[in-house]
Amino acid sequence: MSAETNLADRVDVIDALYRFAAGQDLADEALFASAFAEDAELDFVQPAARLGVEVPVFKGKRQIVEAIVPNVARLDTTHTVTNPRVRFEGDTAELFALVEAQHLPKGNHSRHLMLKNIYETKLRREAAGWRITHMRIRNVWMTGDSRVLFP
Repeated sequence: MSAETNLADRVDVIDALYRFAAGQDLADEALFASAFAEDAELDFVQPAARLGVEVPVFKGKRQIVEAIVPNVARLDTTHTVTNPRVRFEGDTAELFALVEAQHLPKGNHSRHLMLKNIYETKLRREAAGWRITHMRIRNVWMTGDSRVLFP
């Protein structure tokens, strides 16, 4: 793999995480869905448990989209992605990043929930580009009202 290809792949891998975040922030379901492979898994179990809620590991792009998009549609969210670290092995990649996610109810910004999470993500090169196959989110700290995310 040439340095130019490696750089282009790094950008594309990180862009999958940006699509995940921006799809939520912009209420763009197609952009959000474009981050995932059809057989993707999203593990939000640990942060949900810290917020007092039990959720399963979401399996498949359709289940991920159906679980996340309607829930964040009632919120104003901003996701900030930092410290992306990428490691390649052929047509797969691992991405580590820190993501700060601010959640506020639409029309009532007097309440909020801020999460600082570690994202451990696996991706696969597909014909349409790099897609997330597994995303594990671990919460480092939080502040605010958990009912903002889980009423």
